[in-house]
Amino acid sequence: MAKFTPAEIIDAIKEMTVLELNELVKACEEEFGVSAAAGVAVVAGPAAAAEEEKTEFDVELTSFGAQKIKVIKVIREITGLGLKEAKELVEGAPKVIKEAVTKEEAEQIKAKVEEQGATITIK
Repeated sequence: MAKFTPAEIIDAIKEMTVLELNELVKACEEEFGVSAAAGVAVVAGPAAAAEEEKTEFDVELTSFGAQKIKVIKVIREITGLGLKEAKELVEGAPKVIKEAVTKEEAEQIKAKVEEQGATITIK
């Protein structure tokens, strides 16, 4: 059997119609026991694992609830902001309170702020 160079194979593929290419793919799948879609599943696997290993979270104030003044006090305590800045943050909800914190810290912040009647989302 004659051996073809990769360039000769590519040139031959360029001359094929879509139907002929489809037949070629099916023949290769049957001959070698592979699937052309297998590469997609491999790519999706590590991406899903990366999401599970998330280590940094953003804490967002979604709503300040009925006790705005108490929420402002807690936000000042957490962020170190002045009264005016903390008030603007609370009244401008939804706003991110803290970015890139650990899961434990995010949960602590959420618990503190929700004690005052606010709604928090961890992203």
